[in-house]
Amino acid sequence: MDFKWISGIAIVLAGVASLYFIVKGNLNYAVLAMTALFTMTNGFRAKSFREQGFERQSKWMAGMALFFGIAFIGMLIYIVWGQ
Repeated sequence: MDFKWISGIAIVLAGVASLYFIVKGNLNYAVLAMTALFTMTNGFRAKSFREQGFERQSKWMAGMALFFGIAFIGMLIYIVWGQ
């Protein structure tokens, strides 16, 4: 399977999971799914920018992906041990 298909499926699954948890009313899991979604979209966008030759934009998106990745880990720790 192509990398674009796999990344697209992962993004759609994270989006559906975040919507599911919002409707269900479990906002902690919704934020966890949304941070995973933002991490993936910014990471894939950084890769795309790098392939197109936009190095500054690629570094910015990679930094944003790193920020949301750290936020994902922090939220996961909060959910597992904070409740």
